[in-house]
Amino acid sequence: MKTVFVTVGTTSFDELIERITTPEAVQALKGRGCQQLVLQVGRGSILPESDSCYELGINAFRFKDSIAEDIKCADLVISHAGAGSCLETLGAGKPLLVVVNDKLMDNHQLELANRLYKDSHLLYCTPSTLVETLKTMDFSVLSPFLPGQPKHFADFLDRALGIQ
Repeated sequence: MKTVFVTVGTTSFDELIERITTPEAVQALKGRGCQQLVLQVGRGSILPESDSCYELGINAFRFKDSIAEDIKCADLVISHAGAGSCLETLGAGKPLLVVVNDKLMDNHQLELANRLYKDSHLLYCTPSTLVETLKTMDFSVLSPFLPGQPKHFADFLDRALGIQ
C-alpha cells in the first residue's frame, strides 16, 4: 500500500485531516507500507504542508475538477461517508475505509457506511477509532462492489410507458 488518498469531498472534516496526520496514524500507515499520503481537504481550515509529516510524503489540496485520477492511483482510499465519494471509490474497485463524522446530527453518513459495511463493500470507523482501525483493518474480507445496471431501469420504463 504505497499511496493512500484521503478525501473529505466538498465539505470540511478537519477532525479526519487532524487524525490521519498524527504520529500514531502515520506510524500505522507506514507499518502497512504507505509512502505517500494525498489529502483532499475541501473547505476545511487545515491544509498540511508537504513537509509536515517527515515520515511520509504528503500532497494536500482543497479541490480539483475531478478526484478520479487520485482514486485510481491510490492503493487505499480513506473517505468521509459522502455517497458520491463512496460510490466513486467502490466503482473504481479500490479498498475503502470510511471515517464517519460522528459529530453530525441526524447522521445519514452512518446509515450509508453501515449499509455498505453489512454488504461487505467497505470498512468504517470514527475519527476516535481511526488509528486502531488502521492497525487492524483487513480488506481481504470485502466483496467487490458491482456497478449498477441502468439498462434494466430504462427497459422497465420503456415497458411501463408502452414504448417497447
